Amino acid sequence: MHKHAGKQRYTLSLLTLATLGAGAPAFAADTGGFVEDAKVNLNLRNFYMNRNFVDNGRSIAQPGPTKRGQAAEWAQAFILDAKSGYTTGTVGFGVDVLGLFALKLDGGRGTYGTQLLPTHDGNHPADDFGRMAVAGKAKISKTELKVGEWMPVLPIVRADDGRALPQTLKGGQITSKDIPNITLYAGQFTSNSQRNDGSMERLSLSNAGATVRGSPTISGDHYNFVGAEYTFNDKRTMVGAWYGQLEDIYHQKYFQLLHSQPITDNITAGANLGYFIGDTDGSGLAGDQDNRTMSGLFSLKVGFNTFYVGLQKVMGEANWQRIAGTSGGTLANDSYGWSYELKDEKSWQVRHDYNFAGLGVPGLTLMNRFIEGSNVHNSGVTDGKDRGRETEVAYVFQSGTFKAMSLRWRNSSLRRDYGNTNSFDENRLIIQYPFSIL
Repeated sequence: MHKHAGKQRYTLSLLTLATLGAGAPAFAADTGGFVEDAKVNLNLRNFYMNRNFVDNGRSIAQPGPTKRGQAAEWAQAFILDAKSGYTTGTVGFGVDVLGLFALKLDGGRGTYGTQLLPTHDGNHPADDFGRMAVAGKAKISKTELKVGEWMPVLPIVRADDGRALPQTLKGGQITSKDIPNITLYAGQFTSNSQRNDGSMERLSLSNAGATVRGSPTISGDHYNFVGAEYTFNDKRTMVGAWYGQLEDIYHQKYFQLLHSQPITDNITAGANLGYFIGDTDGSGLAGDQDNRTMSGLFSLKVGFNTFYVGLQKVMGEANWQRIAGTSGGTLANDSYGWSYELKDEKSWQVRHDYNFAGLGVPGLTLMNRFIEGSNVHNSGVTDGKDRGRETEVAYVFQSGTFKAMSLRWRNSSLRRDYGNTNSFDENRLIIQYPFSIL
């Protein structure tokens, strides 16, 4: 991708949105909710990341993709999110637009590889990149059809938003809430633009998910999915069932139970249970994809403290499956640096969150967690082990000029006894300032 191509797309998106905003008063009376219900938000995201690879066991002398022992980059992102309302009538029509642009502030002087920025011409971080995602939508009653490009967040397809710009996918989706307490989903994705890319590419199997001929170039033409969620028990309990198929690579079923149980006025217990059943699809381009993955995240909120225990186990002949670039956030032990999703891996987590509103400082929060995995079978490893420690300190301004502005420091370490880039220490500094334009 040409390093300035993203800027052209982003400029076009800004012009499109400016035209919509400038013309709003002229057609507001004729379009009803299309303009009245429109929302335009701009998020300024400043992101610095430094991953320092540690020589440990099988690592080379200078581990990491740059052979300089670290990956470090700094970028400023602009995320313009514009959502129209719907036109009046039996069928309402609307449009959603994402204008995405990221500017390099520091490319790390050769220490590329954080995935904040794409690389080109011998792994030089791009000066800037971006894209414009447009999706048309139509709505009848409580059923919506969306076609185009956007950032889906579904249990089996979670677009990743863990860097400067989010991942987006192109396709179509129907979501219906016409039946009380039930939400139905169906759709198809055909391509995606990952978090450090301005172009649109085919859907492929995650590196971690391909155990036979594993490569991000193992791709399918379509990802088809259906899902249903039922909420009951005064909205404290939700059960869900999903099916996804990356054609000729894998298909996957997912069953979920979410429950929140108040114990006293000050204590609430929670559980997020999930079970995946995966298998080879069609011609099996990635080999045997037989997989069973169990995931359970249990919580206990006591006042301003929340305690978590995560349990996760992968079984079968393959790793847990997902589309390359998407988030592993559906898994209990997914973390900033690793998802503990490899073949036969079993892992556990302990975590503690504290809200300093309990000490008179609203907006300040602290998270600490430790995750350990074992019994990894992957790429010649027969009993691999990995462990991670992560801390996040965050503050969100509660009032004044910078209300809603957030400051986050994420400090973590990961240790693995397999692979060439098996261990690292990491810092991420993230400043976000979201504000409403319309």
